[in-house]
Amino acid sequence: MADTDVDVSTEGTNAVGDEPADEPSHVTEETTVHEEAQLERTIGLVGGLAIGIGTMIGAGIFVFPGLAAGNAGPAATLSFGIGGAIALLVALPASELATAMPRSGGGYYFISRSMGTGYGAVVGLGLWMGLVFASAFYLVGLGHYATAVLAEVGVTLSLDPVIPLALLFAVALTALSIAGTENTTKIQNVVVIVLLVILTAFLSYGSLDALGVFGRESAPGTLFSQGYFPVLQTAALVFTSYLGFAQVATVAGDIKEPSRNLPLAMVGSVLIVTVFYVVTIFVATSAFGADRLESFGETAMVEVARDFLGLPGAVAILVAGLLATFSSANASILSASRTVYALSRDALIPRRASDINLRYGTPHIALLAAGGPIAVLVATGQVELLAEVASFLHLVMYALICVALLALRRRDPDWYDPSFEMPGVPVLPATGALASAALIVFMQPASIVVGVLVMAVSYGWARYYADDVQLKGDF
Repeated sequence: MADTDVDVSTEGTNAVGDEPADEPSHVTEETTVHEEAQLERTIGLVGGLAIGIGTMIGAGIFVFPGLAAGNAGPAATLSFGIGGAIALLVALPASELATAMPRSGGGYYFISRSMGTGYGAVVGLGLWMGLVFASAFYLVGLGHYATAVLAEVGVTLSLDPVIPLALLFAVALTALSIAGTENTTKIQNVVVIVLLVILTAFLSYGSLDALGVFGRESAPGTLFSQGYFPVLQTAALVFTSYLGFAQVATVAGDIKEPSRNLPLAMVGSVLIVTVFYVVTIFVATSAFGADRLESFGETAMVEVARDFLGLPGAVAILVAGLLATFSSANASILSASRTVYALSRDALIPRRASDINLRYGTPHIALLAAGGPIAVLVATGQVELLAEVASFLHLVMYALICVALLALRRRDPDWYDPSFEMPGVPVLPATGALASAALIVFMQPASIVVGVLVMAVSYGWARYYADDVQLKGDF
């Protein structure tokens, strides 16, 4: 992407008289320049991949194998494959949009500039809430894994440390992000690399074992032992594992060389994670069979590792789970803050939330607006339903991202000049939109109801607070 001047119109005022901030006066490979300050681009390709992979690698490997195998049998491997294919269908249009509009806010920014304020408000406010609830869920999971590691090595405490540990990490990760995204991504890179090394070693051993190289007999099982329909139901269940690639687009304003690194990070993270998921289910069902794997529930992979390698294997997977939930929370907090930053600059929420800390070059108030509610939700310890609602809100955004690409391709505004163009238009983005919407049908009714309620409240807030604000690009 060459240095560019941005020509996307915004106008109007919100309920307190604030106008949307001017679009960046200049966008380069290293900075996004505004009149009042500039947001440094400090995240490279490795950092972008680490955000995508680090957010996605958690639940798909450390929570879902037992549940997925119980629902779909050995064909759960196909469920993860279907989820990966749908995620790829969304990652491609998101990559094109991101190279044309490499701004903080990701899917919210794309949709608001192509489809208008109403759609943007529903997606942006919903994404903010979705990321807050998802971050709280990851942090509570982090507390559980930390507690399980202590218990596995024989450390006992008089009080249940799950929530205190989760709160400690919530505060620490928010403070770390305020001190600079460069610090955050350095830790994220290290955590993800260590995590992938552990998983690669474990899954390599498990694959050789499943193929009979070590002489053990794999657990038999009929591929479609539960039928065909449960494969699609399970794909909807495990799709929550594929939310991370969109977090890369959300921090697009922080990505260096966005024309190159954004597509590689989004598409690459989906492909890498899909391979890990499919191999994980193959290894797990081969070790125990679907029925026995289901009986282990959320700790299924710990028991698979214990079966292969004894106590050291179980501890290694617990540590990997600890790292996975840490990286998921870290990336989600950063992404939630960038969504707040984008909403604030567009006057959909108070403008002070987009202030940039001149010392660190980070949106510190936006980070507090993310970290504060996350800590409150962590303290309740009851965030599972809201985490599923986050998946609903992401699927709505994914469908609209595909629609946004089709709208921009049809209108072809002068300012829309992506350096990466998605192949197969209009068939592939239309398929991605339909597939994303179709997965919602297979979700729990309660999650759909709560998700629709969040969207309705978001739209109502936009009509009350920013009814006169116009964000749609000048086509």
